[in-house]
Amino acid sequence: MDEASERSFERFVATEGTALLRFAYLLTGGRDTAEDLLQSALERCYRHWRRVERADRPDRYVRRVVANAAVDRWRRRRPADLPLSAVPEPAGADATEALLARDELVRALRLLSPRQRVVVVLRYVEDLSEVDTAALLDCSVGS
Repeated sequence: MDEASERSFERFVATEGTALLRFAYLLTGGRDTAEDLLQSALERCYRHWRRVERADRPDRYVRRVVANAAVDRWRRRRPADLPLSAVPEPAGADATEALLARDELVRALRLLSPRQRVVVVLRYVEDLSEVDTAALLDCSVGS
């Protein structure tokens, strides 16, 4: 990779890294697992960065890589083996209300299949439209 592309990748990770880690965390439910998942996805993207940075939305391209890597990981493991800890507390929220909301969210996410969990996180946490979610996951809107 040339120096300009390497700098471009570093800038991308510096600006999008926190949001990508949050996305991975919501998919995996654990910080260590999320960091591993994101690291793996970023390694894949780094190897093909010239193509990734030419995409209309490199951030969405990388999210797709993260989502696909999460689904691949779930396929290799039984769902019962996948921990899903509480979602980080929003800043300034009342502790009791935040705990109840996180607990409710975690229990609801555990009921979903891995692919459904990806869709819910993309739609309602990442705030993507149905069309954008379908495009990111390379499926039809009706799926």
